[in-house]
Amino acid sequence: QVQLVESGGGLVQPGGSLRLSCAASESIFDIGTMGWGRQAPGKQRELVAASSTTHANYADSVKGRFTMRRDNTKNTVFLEMGSLQPEDTAVYYCTAWKQGQQYWGQGTQVTVSS
Repeated sequence: QVQLVESGGGLVQPGGSLRLSCAASESIFDIGTMGWGRQAPGKQRELVAASSTTHANYADSVKGRFTMRRDNTKNTVFLEMGSLQPEDTAVYYCTAWKQGQQYWGQGTQVTVSS
């Protein structure tokens, strides 16, 4: 079972930036595809970024503002978020797909407010 631990959430002002980290319990190179999802209060969880070992895809709502990066040497993925807006406020979750199963971390809160 893949274990994922997120960190880096917090309070940021509109227009600001934040970087989230997700440490995996095993090799992310072997896992393959990893991603980030978010869930705002009263809304369904949505996938905002997914990255294989070769390329990344983003939801339209974050394209051009968020970048997902991978550090295979540290088994860690990052979500670099810029131009944050109040509608980006949510709990952000790291996710991984391995052998037909999807795993989620416990989440980290991101609040965008002045």
